[in-house]
Amino acid sequence: MTALRSFAQRVGNIDISGIRKIFEAAGADSINLGLGQPDFDTPDHIKQAAINAIKDGFTGYTTNLGIPELRQALSGGFKLNNNFEVDPDDIIITSGASEALHIALLALVDQGDEVIMPDPGFVSYAPLTDLAGGRVVGVPLSENLTMTADIVANHITDKTRVLIINSPSNPTGTVQTRDEIRGLCEIADDHNIVIISDEVYEHIIYSGEHVSPAEYSDNTITINATSKTYAMTGWRLGYAAAPHDITEQMLKAHQYVQACANSIAQMAALAAVTGPQDCVIEMRDSFRRRRDLLMVGLREMGLDCVEPQGAFYAFPKVDNSIEAVQELLEKGVITTPGTAFGSNGDGYIRLSYATSDENILRALEIMGQVL
Repeated sequence: MTALRSFAQRVGNIDISGIRKIFEAAGADSINLGLGQPDFDTPDHIKQAAINAIKDGFTGYTTNLGIPELRQALSGGFKLNNNFEVDPDDIIITSGASEALHIALLALVDQGDEVIMPDPGFVSYAPLTDLAGGRVVGVPLSENLTMTADIVANHITDKTRVLIINSPSNPTGTVQTRDEIRGLCEIADDHNIVIISDEVYEHIIYSGEHVSPAEYSDNTITINATSKTYAMTGWRLGYAAAPHDITEQMLKAHQYVQACANSIAQMAALAAVTGPQDCVIEMRDSFRRRRDLLMVGLREMGLDCVEPQGAFYAFPKVDNSIEAVQELLEKGVITTPGTAFGSNGDGYIRLSYATSDENILRALEIMGQVL
């Protein structure tokens, strides 16, 4: 007989990701428009760097922060591409962007502190806030599905500790404008709120520009990863950059939760960020073509959808979205209900076009019958 067990409230109050629920309920032959993962293989020069690291016996612990060469390269990239400077010793190499988000919230949020985040927004923000003991404050997006300073201002209280910004966005595919980023930084600085900027889709942009909040506010934690840019999701390699007083506290959580990121993955990441970037451009151009293909199909169905400017997601409005997702699943197309990303996601579904043209066309045919 199974013993009756009690569990910590911090895990009892959160649920399994809505994305994973749908994915694991699907049939083996289903068309996957649900999982946010590039369908490309990791480029060869990155894989070769990992092979070389294994052959060279680079299989032990690294420093807690991560190998110096990688942190130096990332520091140079922030200065060259993102218009802000950060000391290599204020960059922490983590096990994916997920760990970076986790240790950032652990370092900043006390019981009852409020964390403002986009709603709809990435599925991890709210549960990680709960695990840190914070209170989730989801803010609705503008008609263009972006976060604006005016909307955020209406949700700030004396308990607001953190503002999460995600551009390009998962799940909407929208890109914050420079003016929007500047406005969000100004209001955060006015209230001494720390910004956590999730920039994992930085290099997958089709229109507009990527603007890092750290360009305007020193009170920013910039989080990124090699996962989406270099098709390295399974390598679990992310990083966080912030002022020294913040990284000093984040490092404490990192040391005891993870010790250090995978040594082999760190060498692969070094090859990724310092090597040829043609692969990044080729993948981005493929995603752009697939976006255009999907948008034509959605328009032909008469579905209202803000055109994605980045990432590889579309977020169309759909009547009875939860029922629609279930019916599509039964017909062999995996999608994600907007409610997986927050209460304001009701009436939307998320479509990932990180799949082949053939799969997109087949999925559109089935969606046309269902929707």
